[in-house]
Amino acid sequence: MRARTAVALLVLLAMGFLVYLVLNAPHMADILLYNGKVYTVDADFSMAEAVAVRGGRIIAVGKTSDLLDRFEAQESVDLQGKPLYPGFIDAHAHFLSLGLSLLMLDIVGTSSSEQVASMVRDRVRGWKPGRWVRGRGWDQNDWSVKEFPTREILDAVAPDNPVYLWRIDGHAVWVNRTVLDLAGVTKETRDPEGGRIVRDARGNPTGIFIDNAIDLLIPVIPEYTTDELLEAGKLAAQVCSKYGLTSLQDMGSNLREIAVLKELVAEGDFPVRLYVAVEGSDTASWNYYLQHGREIGLAGNKLTVRTLKLYADGALGSRGAALIEPYSDDPGNRGLTRTSEAQLLRGCSDALRNGFQVSIHAIGDRANHIVLNVYEKVLKEGPRKDPRFRVEHAQVLDPADIPRFHELGVLPSMQPTHCTSDMYWAVDRLGKERTKGAYAWRSLMDTGVIILGGSDFPVESPNPLWGIYAAVTRQDRSGWPDGGWYPAQRLTFEEAIRSFTSWAAYGAFEEKLKGSIEPGKLADLVVLSKDIGAIPPKEIPNAEVLMTMLGGTWVYKQKEAVSQH
Repeated sequence: MRARTAVALLVLLAMGFLVYLVLNAPHMADILLYNGKVYTVDADFSMAEAVAVRGGRIIAVGKTSDLLDRFEAQESVDLQGKPLYPGFIDAHAHFLSLGLSLLMLDIVGTSSSEQVASMVRDRVRGWKPGRWVRGRGWDQNDWSVKEFPTREILDAVAPDNPVYLWRIDGHAVWVNRTVLDLAGVTKETRDPEGGRIVRDARGNPTGIFIDNAIDLLIPVIPEYTTDELLEAGKLAAQVCSKYGLTSLQDMGSNLREIAVLKELVAEGDFPVRLYVAVEGSDTASWNYYLQHGREIGLAGNKLTVRTLKLYADGALGSRGAALIEPYSDDPGNRGLTRTSEAQLLRGCSDALRNGFQVSIHAIGDRANHIVLNVYEKVLKEGPRKDPRFRVEHAQVLDPADIPRFHELGVLPSMQPTHCTSDMYWAVDRLGKERTKGAYAWRSLMDTGVIILGGSDFPVESPNPLWGIYAAVTRQDRSGWPDGGWYPAQRLTFEEAIRSFTSWAAYGAFEEKLKGSIEPGKLADLVVLSKDIGAIPPKEIPNAEVLMTMLGGTWVYKQKEAVSQH
């Protein structure tokens, strides 16, 4: 008996020793990041010092001493006190449009129509007649003469080449006479529903087309080739990695564009994750997805298609946003509704019934009111668990509609740099009283909603640090106006960070996959040059991305950014 007891004790001791060895033996990690200031963006917004990564996932977060004891890594990175954040997520962007804008004539920041004309003249020098000039970025609100330009300015510098120039917001185009002739647009051409052809005193088209009127020109514009779209996607991906964007929510792509995105992500080294909205105005694309269903987590969680993009109105800058009362600087004009309420209802019902989220563009207070009414009706008719309906922009709100977002469970997807770009002329458009309901981040937050942060690039810069800065200051990058524009509507630093990380992830049903630095989540991380949570807010735009990681792989590095071994 005693012998058996002794043997049993020896066995127990041996097993205990083995367990001790297993528990205390160093674990293997692919990458160990240590000596950093880690913003986990978890539920408590807690801080850490080190992160271990294996198999593309985060496996441990904690103190440097603990993780150095626990893990042996193939690659160790001494962050030297640098801040580490979850990879930034842009909740409203136009991915291929960013790349295409890099292939176009870049007219962002131009100071006059004459400057644009000079750039067009230089572009067509030596070109054969008939070759198209495409460009993007003009904004008459930035010019000394704040009126829409006319075709004659382009006719003078490019009489033999079609010229097609997008306004910065993508809701208006400026063309020359050659394009008008190709499209057959004349004085007799009627404005389409939801669009406007700007005309002179005699009723002749001036060369400016707003919102749905742009569709009149589409048939004569040559399509981009697949190779051009692939090149655009690769260029856009490089820009995203440079700015620490590891995920973005692409707000409106058709079936052909989604096929290009699938080809891009199929390449193993594609450096960004895409959550794609189907372009609802393209009936064939939407019908395809209604028939075939959602696509989730393709190519190792690099591509998901599960939301429908619809448009309620146009943009404020081109006076296409639908307002309850007329524009203060354009009496008689209440803007444009681009999609009827009946069409919105049908689209939302079809989406909800087939498991799709809905994201509706609404900028004016009238458009937002219509969208909230539509969502309320659809949810009452056929409630589904956790639909996470979104309003893209939610830019100008009737105060009575602000609490309805929370009541209906609707997510406002907003772009902080829109506020700081528009603040110079927004009061002219809206008047002082109505402006109180514009870019109303704090008013919305106080009702209990979260805000999904984005840029709307290429309308604005894709740099998320500019968006975070705008959110916490409501100032331009020169510090104007002193104290911020309607400063009571600012976000806190924590809220701004969450809007570009964990909250944005929630807006795409991906909060368990990304958006914070926690064990089990994808190792999408970004190292910054400055601790933007500790420096004065005015210095946030000067911070740089040193390194960007996607799924445990470095996809962007500045030379000699940090010590690696």
